This record gives sequence, structure tokens and C-alpha cells, in this order.
Amino acid sequence: MANDSSRRDFLKISAGALLAGSGIVSPSGATAEAAPASNPPPIKKGVLISMLPKNLSYLDRFKLARAVGFEVVQAETVSDPKEAEDILRASQSAGLPIDSVMNMAHWKYPLSSSDPAVVEKSLDGMRTSLHNAKLWGGGAVLLVPGVVTPEVTYRQAWTRSQKQIRKLIPLAERLQVVIAIEEVWNKFLLSPLEMAHYLDQFQSPWVESWFDVGNVVLYGYPQDWIHTLGHRINRLHVKDFKMVKNCYEWVNIGEGAIDWPAVRQALADIGYHGSATCELPAGDEAYLRDVSRRVDQYVLGVS
Repeated sequence: MANDSSRRDFLKISAGALLAGSGIVSPSGATAEAAPASNPPPIKKGVLISMLPKNLSYLDRFKLARAVGFEVVQAETVSDPKEAEDILRASQSAGLPIDSVMNMAHWKYPLSSSDPAVVEKSLDGMRTSLHNAKLWGGGAVLLVPGVVTPEVTYRQAWTRSQKQIRKLIPLAERLQVVIAIEEVWNKFLLSPLEMAHYLDQFQSPWVESWFDVGNVVLYGYPQDWIHTLGHRINRLHVKDFKMVKNCYEWVNIGEGAIDWPAVRQALADIGYHGSATCELPAGDEAYLRDVSRRVDQYVLGVS
């Protein structure tokens, strides 16, 4: 979750507290747990900018998102300064904040690559994303840290990605923007305990988790991940996942296998108070209004 006080207090955190919520036992033998907030602020409904109709201007996209009930937008990396300014003006004019940035370089140019040129392009993409977030007022940039392939081992993906992310931490701190690591289908960071350990090794409040509720359904339970990652969760992606025999597909919220009451309870247990951004296909006003209603019903538990 976004928590500025935790950053100010970071240097005071004990080794046990760094393991809070992970279920990992500290050297003293006690399992550290993060205390949930008694009355956490409400979770904000977010929408990916790619879900909004591309035939509309940026201003009209933002106005539409606000009209159907979304409270924040997740934008995407923009390298053109003029376009970035246009997006900022649209956000301000529509009264709909940009909450975060989706980094767009990490799949084509993974940080886990053995090619220095590829890695540098990935770092450039993240630097641009971090500056975009600062310009737009967003507090986090989503990053897929690496990809395991026949040519890149699990250990290499771990060590290479951490080495490069550490290069970005000073910029993230200067800009006050969190690098939020997402678990995806990249054959990497496949358990909540492993993700917690990966994040904790940075020993930085500027590297946290972007938890995708739908991405773990194939091999885990989102409520388990939420309890384990605890305070490390900075932002959420929400979508649903449907499995029928050997076939599976992403589906609209409430149409898949996710136990949404259990997810809501887990989020309440850890005191999560960030945003929950929908990651679904684009659609028209009626579709977006329905998605917004589904977030209310399933993610927030309100009618």
C-alpha cells in the first residue's frame, strides 16, 4: 500500500519487520506481522488508459472515465514531452488524477537479458516512466522485473534484475515514485514467499509490490498472496480468471474463479488503502460503466 510514514520510518525498521506479513520467521524466532490500519481510507477505483476508447481525445477519455465512476487512471509510458503534457492537461481539466504508470519497455527489453544494449533500453524505459509519473503526479511505476527463458535461468533473472533495479532506486527516491514489481506469467517469482523475499532484499521503501489479483489464480490464491505480501503491496490490478478443463481465459470481474469475498477480507486484514486498477479490454461507455459497477460489487463490496 502507499504509506509515506513507512518511508520516513524505514531506517528504524528491524530485520524482523522487513519480513512482516511474509510468514518468515525472524532471527529471534518470532514471526513478524504488519498491524492493519483500524480504519483505512477507501480503496480508489482505477482504470487503465488503454481501456478507454482510443478514438477519443485524451480529455474526452478522462472525462468518460470519471463519468462512469473511476477515480484514478493508470497511464502508460510516453516518451514525447508534448504528448506527456497533453495527458497532464487532460487529467487536470477532467479532474481525474493519474495514479500510476504502466512501464511499456519491460517485455521487449527485459532487465534479465544478457545483452547490455537490451538492458539499457529497459532502463531508459523505466527512467522515462519514472519521470512521467513525477510529471503526472503518479506515485508508482509498474515493472515486470525479468523473464525466465531457455536462455535465461531463474537465478540469472533474479540476480540480473535486482542489479539493474538497484540502479533505478536513487532516481525513484529523488522523484518520490515507487518501483512496483508485478507478478506475471514470466516464469519468475511464482510464490508469495519468494516475491516477499525478492522485495525485501532491496531493503528500500522505493521497491514494493504491484499485486495482480488475477495473475496468480492459475497456481495460487490471491488472498494468500495478499496476506503474505502485506505492507509490501503498493498498488493492485483487478481482473478475473476462468478455468474450464485445460482451457482458461481472462474474464470480466465476477465471471471467473476468484473468491472476491476472501480477497476483500484479505485486503481489509492488511489495511490496504491504495488503488485497485482494472486491467481489461477496451470498450465503450456502457461497458466501462458495467466494469465500474463490478469493481464496486466484487472488489469493494458495495452495491
